[in-house]
Amino acid sequence: MVAGAIFKRVWRLLPGQDQPPAPTDEDRSWREVLPAAALQGAISAGVRAGVKRGEASGMRRLTGTWPA
Repeated sequence: MVAGAIFKRVWRLLPGQDQPPAPTDEDRSWREVLPAAALQGAISAGVRAGVKRGEASGMRRLTGTWPA
């Protein structure tokens, strides 16, 4: 949910872009769809990495050891 919200905010910052293109939108080109998907994937991966890193840090604080 967080990654989706961040992606929507970032997408709105692009000039002339209200909504990101859906991969199945017939009226949108490959040049529009693929960069949008790549940006969305990068944001999702970043958010996931941040969450996992936070979990590992919390585990170290609780147990004194870094999770494997």
